[in-house]
Amino acid sequence: MELSRDYMTQEPYQILLIEDDSATAVMVDHCFGPSIVSPLAERLPVQITTVSNLTEAVDICQDREFAVVLLDLFLSELQGIDTLIKARTIFPDQSIIVYSQSEDEHLVIQAFQHGADGYLRLKNLDSYLLYYELLSVLERNIYRRKSENQRNLASQQKEYSALETLISSTTSVTARMFGSDTIKDSFPELFGELKQTYGELLELALDQRAFRVDHNLSERLRNLADRLGFMKASPRDIIEIHTTVLKEKNHNINVIKSQAYATEGRLIVLELMGYLASFYRKYYVSLNNLNISSRISPRFPPKDSS
Repeated sequence: MELSRDYMTQEPYQILLIEDDSATAVMVDHCFGPSIVSPLAERLPVQITTVSNLTEAVDICQDREFAVVLLDLFLSELQGIDTLIKARTIFPDQSIIVYSQSEDEHLVIQAFQHGADGYLRLKNLDSYLLYYELLSVLERNIYRRKSENQRNLASQQKEYSALETLISSTTSVTARMFGSDTIKDSFPELFGELKQTYGELLELALDQRAFRVDHNLSERLRNLADRLGFMKASPRDIIEIHTTVLKEKNHNINVIKSQAYATEGRLIVLELMGYLASFYRKYYVSLNNLNISSRISPRFPPKDSS
């Protein structure tokens, strides 16, 4: 098995061992020790951190990240599959390899049913087996991450295509009213400024969602809509700004951040379009009323002042 380039690094992989028996902890640590000579050990440097219970595991994970958790299914605080169920509740997205002295085949099946990424028996445990299991888990993680990236990329491309189709098929409000081109074509430097402003608002939206702070985002979007309205912008201009910003921000980022941009982007682009529509309703209704009033003839001729 060849380890992906994503994992070919000089930095050791951080492994969290949850074991309350000191002799077993020493045995596992020895399996990863510097005296072990094997091709897998050379390709996969690891560093072991040992805790004796799940409470300590939660505390240490507040400040550190681990590639894999090694979990004894029979701790003093919990026994059997309940240990894994509790651990999976605490670490829902963490790769967990479990082990035990039990010969119960049903326990193995239960472990995988409840989300174990690997299962080892202590009586068979040696350095080669540990390294091989760890390598298998890391490779599966790479495959899952690539699959998620591909699905996310396909979803993004589908969304971009839909937006670009909307751009090409939309009859520009400004073209009908003023005969003008898009902002991107007519004023590329101004388009760049609007794109930067929109990108900053997208970051504020993520920050507002994640940390539950109020950045007065709606008012900022309303101000941007007014600015776009005075520039005679159309929905097509907003879609171009939105699409360009998303494409730039989704370059070389992880799946979670990309999905966050897409989700918040859908919300703020709709809100921005709503404010632009309100601007045009207010501005052009008033303008039309003024034009209508100017065309109405007075009912009575003006009195002769003489």
